[in-house]
This record gives sequence, C-alpha cells and structure tokens, in this order.
Amino acid sequence: MKFYSNGKLLLTGEYVVLDGALSLAVPTKFGQALNIEVINDPKLIWNSFDEHNIPWFEAEFELQDNKIINQASTTLSAKTKDNNPVAERLLQILSSAQKLNPKFLNSANGYIVTTSLGFPKNWGLGTSSTLINNIANWAKVDAFKLLELTFGGSGYDIACANNNSPITYQLHNNSREISSVEFKPKFKDHLYFVYLNKKQNSRDGIAQYKTNTANLSEDISAISTITKKIITCQSLKAFNLLISQHEQLISNIIKQPTIKDALFNDFKGCIKSLGAWGGDFILVASKENPTNYFKAKGFTTIINYNDMVLN
Repeated sequence: MKFYSNGKLLLTGEYVVLDGALSLAVPTKFGQALNIEVINDPKLIWNSFDEHNIPWFEAEFELQDNKIINQASTTLSAKTKDNNPVAERLLQILSSAQKLNPKFLNSANGYIVTTSLGFPKNWGLGTSSTLINNIANWAKVDAFKLLELTFGGSGYDIACANNNSPITYQLHNNSREISSVEFKPKFKDHLYFVYLNKKQNSRDGIAQYKTNTANLSEDISAISTITKKIITCQSLKAFNLLISQHEQLISNIIKQPTIKDALFNDFKGCIKSLGAWGGDFILVASKENPTNYFKAKGFTTIINYNDMVLN
C-alpha cells in the first residue's frame, strides 16, 4: 500500500481562519509518502526518512489484543531511546485512528511502514498534517476527525493534503467549506517564498491568538474580502496593496509587528507572513529578484512561486 499527501501554505487568513474567515491555501509540490508492507509477525516496524533519504526516526511496536505497545524507539539525530516524544506522538495518532476504526491494526499480521519526506522537517510545510492524512487514508478514517483527536487546528492543512490545486477554506460552526479555485496570478514570476531559518510551532501561535478577547467580526469580514480580491487580482501593484492591508489587520489583532517592520524594513517590495507569525516561510512580492537581498541577510532558502505551489 502506498499513500501520498501534499504539503501546504496558508496565503491568507492566518489565525482568523479559526474563527470563520475565508482563507486562501495552496498545496505545495513538496509532500510526504507512506509505504506499507505486510509481514507475518504482529509488529509495527516504523522507519522515517528525510528529504535526502536519510533515516531520522525509527520505532518498533508490538500489536497485541488490538493494542499498540511501544517497545523501543530512536530519534536518530539525538540517539535517545524510550519516552521519545516523536514515538509518543506517533503512538497517539495510531491509537486515535484505532478509536475511529477499531479494525485498524487488528489482525494477526504486522507491517513495515516507511515514511519519506519531500522537504526539510523544519520548513513548516506540513510534516504532521501529511502524516495524519496518510495514516487516515491507511486506516480508512476521516482525516479531519483524526486531526481533532491529535494536533487540532483549523484543518486547512488536511484539505491541502487532499487537493491538487489552490483552495478556499472556511469554517462554519461545526462544518467546513472547501472549494477549488483558479489562482494563477499573472505576476507569479514576481512572487517568492523565503524561509526564516526557524520553525514556528503553530499550536503555540494558536494558543496565543486565542487569548485575544476582542470582537473580531469586522476584521474577519475584512480578511474574507481581501481573500476574494486576491484570488481575482490582476496586477502586482494591487496584490501588494492587498497583502499590506492583510498584514496590518493581523498585526493589530495579535499585537505583533509585521515581519517587514521587524526584520526587513528597508526592503522595497512587499512581504507577508504565512501561518503562525515569526517563523517558517514568508511570501515576498518584488519587481526585482530579491535573492541577493535575503541572502545578504542570512536567509538562503528562496523558492519562486512556480517551484513551490502545486497548480
């Protein structure tokens, strides 16, 4: 059995997607694969490989009486065994999948499972969401429900994992509306993604956002309007204006300076944070190729739009 899930980037609606803002998300050309081989022993032998096909995690579980028992695990970079947070999180995901489908991993057989990442773990493109989606497909359960039982969040990343084109994503009470959209900006050759050299924990960002008790209905409406305008935007100038408005709205909500004000105030183009502010990738809109500018500041991972977005 083989499964594959796309990575993700949230172009609009970070944070406020949780409260019903219409948001634009794109699946990436980078994703994660899950390969499964059936064996006769009642064991689950897990091997995880990074983007260079180098093993970074391994674990072995016993399958007994519909239970998954952690025997030994290793994060190869740290060589730490037992009480390994990666193994504990994996065990939580697998056990949650069993709750949703009691037949999952309930047989006399065992499995050798191999995961293969197409991007560095610290990029923030969805190491967790692609794993959740792959395991959900393997277990034949609802990936959104599995996400709720494990990592939580809005679920836009799960939607990207399953879609091969840009989408709008919006939460309505206990339901979600996902629509494929035509988003191929004429100016995409002027759009770049720059990695900020550190991974941002989205759960921490969400927790901080949720401490905000202000009425956000007007801001959410404004972000939804910006999302609609960005999808149909015809010029780089108009796009820059829209993402600048978006940045200022979110800055006011979360009481943090925009990334441009904080780190790149001398940059001549426009910059927008993606996902939880302060890490992962930013979106850069620039008439000139900004590679030299960002490399001079120590940010060397610069990917143009066409090389990042699955479209």
